[in-house]
Amino acid sequence: MRGKPMTIGRISKAAGVKVTTIRYYESIGLMGTPDRSESGQRLYGPDAVERLSFIRHARDLGFSVDSIRDLIALQTTPQADCAAIDAAARRQLANVGERIARLRALEGELERMVRSCEGGAVATCAVLASLADHDQCASDDHGPRDIAL
Repeated sequence: MRGKPMTIGRISKAAGVKVTTIRYYESIGLMGTPDRSESGQRLYGPDAVERLSFIRHARDLGFSVDSIRDLIALQTTPQADCAAIDAAARRQLANVGERIARLRALEGELERMVRSCEGGAVATCAVLASLADHDQCASDDHGPRDIAL
């Protein structure tokens, strides 16, 4: 291991990733198995912080764990063609565009519902009526889909 070994707590702080997340990444193979001290404490080299930063940034951009695993495999093969990496980035860009479109439709429907509210008694609340009857919605584009960010 080159450089001074770091504990899981130190790389957690350095990379801005929770200790439990680091352990999870190890368990699913995104992080290599660290060396251990005589007392069994995990010890990481400086490359671990770089790997965690890479994973964190990819996750922030919405890449799936499987996509990140593929990107890491390609990253560790410098002579490989970057076409696969470009394709993964393009797929992610398309996915983000689709999510943005669904969120815009959701925003539009919520704006329409809010504009329809005239106050008054709950019994005549237009927002509640819209929520209770999907047919009152102007669009189906906000239906039951995963729009998690």
